[in-house]
Amino acid sequence: MDRRWGDLRAAVRTRIDDLVSSGREAGVQVAAFLHGEPIVQEQAGLADPTTGRPMTADTPVHAVSTGKGLTATVVHVLAERGLLDYDLRIAEVWPEFARHDKDAITLRHALTHTAGLPALPADTTAEDFTDWDRMCALLADAEPLWAPGERLAYHAWTWGWLVGEVVRRVTGRRISQVLAEEVAGPLGVTGELFLGVPEADLPRLARLEDAGLAAMLTYASAHLPNLDAVAPPGVRPDATIGGRADVPAVGTMSARAVARMYAALLGPVDGVRLISPERLGQVSAVAVRAEDWVFGQEVTFGLGYAVDGDGSFGTAGSGGSRAFAYPELGLTVAAVRNRLGAGDGDPMEGLRTLIRDAVIAGSP
Repeated sequence: MDRRWGDLRAAVRTRIDDLVSSGREAGVQVAAFLHGEPIVQEQAGLADPTTGRPMTADTPVHAVSTGKGLTATVVHVLAERGLLDYDLRIAEVWPEFARHDKDAITLRHALTHTAGLPALPADTTAEDFTDWDRMCALLADAEPLWAPGERLAYHAWTWGWLVGEVVRRVTGRRISQVLAEEVAGPLGVTGELFLGVPEADLPRLARLEDAGLAAMLTYASAHLPNLDAVAPPGVRPDATIGGRADVPAVGTMSARAVARMYAALLGPVDGVRLISPERLGQVSAVAVRAEDWVFGQEVTFGLGYAVDGDGSFGTAGSGGSRAFAYPELGLTVAAVRNRLGAGDGDPMEGLRTLIRDAVIAGSP
């Protein structure tokens, strides 16, 4: 690892050691790549506080919607190979989806949360999430809330099946398998980058703890009238629902693996580049900016990723984990935690900012 960034690594290490020793965090991983080379890889604390198992660099951590970035990346890798087109009408490959006048909805609409299908039945359970065919049948039979492209609404859960079933219909493989074979495998991180986690890898996962996320969602449910439509009470993101079901709206990862993935979107990483520079420009550009129906705030999306005002694109998950890329800087940053927090000052965002600002300054 580049010695020039030793002071930055020390600063990150001090920050995460303090977060853990203060009891604010249980376990944390932070990683960054610059121009395809790792400059930060630090971890601290425990993967499982009940057993004392340490958080290691390769421990997979369920990072909630940070996983949407994995799913989006699969789509772009397939598009790069000519297997997918963003303007593909979903019903062309998934005929049952055309019911209730949904034949005009495209993959682009799904990627940008403008498909008009953000809602789930109020009685949806975590057990339902383990049945891929059931959830896809439910979406195929759903009536859109509005015409495609008419309104932006965060498709918190439905996004995963909309995009994932398109991938399955086109490739004949579940999107978890495509991720493993076409993204994680070439990058050498097969055991650290997951949508649905294989049974054999479950004992390796970090144990999630709630540190305010559940309370925040309960409060939000009472104050945001559309929240329960997209995340009914039985399937709110929390410390019990993640990691096991194959739901490509969420994902499980190590910080170093997801930072490596984003680095391979920007350019070569050990000879592996996932998409062309031209496609990178397409997927990271602003595709839609509007007030979100769920949260009532203006949000900005590219093709599957959030686009931030600091020039980055990526995804963040409920509870605080995140992974972003800065194309102009050649930088990628990821920070994951196993204590799902809310209202705690967003320490993972602070770590992202620390690394970004150091790189902008141009000196370790």
